[in-house]
Amino acid sequence: MKKKVAILATNGFEEIELTSPKEAMEKEGFEVHIVSPEKDKIKAWDKTNWSKEYKVDKTLGEVSASDYNALMLPGGVMNPDNMRTNKDVQKFVKYFFEQKKPVASICHAPWTLISAGVVKGRTMTSYHTLKDDLINAGANWVDQEVVVDEGFVTSRKPDDLPAFNAKLIEEIKEGKHEEQHA
Repeated sequence: MKKKVAILATNGFEEIELTSPKEAMEKEGFEVHIVSPEKDKIKAWDKTNWSKEYKVDKTLGEVSASDYNALMLPGGVMNPDNMRTNKDVQKFVKYFFEQKKPVASICHAPWTLISAGVVKGRTMTSYHTLKDDLINAGANWVDQEVVVDEGFVTSRKPDDLPAFNAKLIEEIKEGKHEEQHA
């Protein structure tokens, strides 16, 4: 059965943090959808400027987390900061953790995970400026290029994408993690 992955993003996502994992997953034969609270298109951020627009495959209201085998969250500063207060985003993210499905997050994306209440007790990494936020939310923050905690993959920044993509693909292939996380 073909694996389906949701990339959850909105305007202001860091472009390479969406395009690089998406290409890597598609190369593996996964079906990858850009899912967003926005309709039609979302605009990327490329380091210091706005970049291209990307087609939204499905709006958040059109899908359920049960439609997907895994979830990937790209960073950028505006993207997770805007999504973290959206109750539908929080519910969508929480479901993947409740179902023990693989979830991957890079750079500033853990802001969304903090607001969804899913980082407590998890070992993870992020962009260094989120370290205190994650520790305050109960995570065990470490400074490593990629961290895997029971199907939950995190990385710090675009330089970590090769390691991030490799672990993301490995975890999606493994599938659900049955061990309950306390």
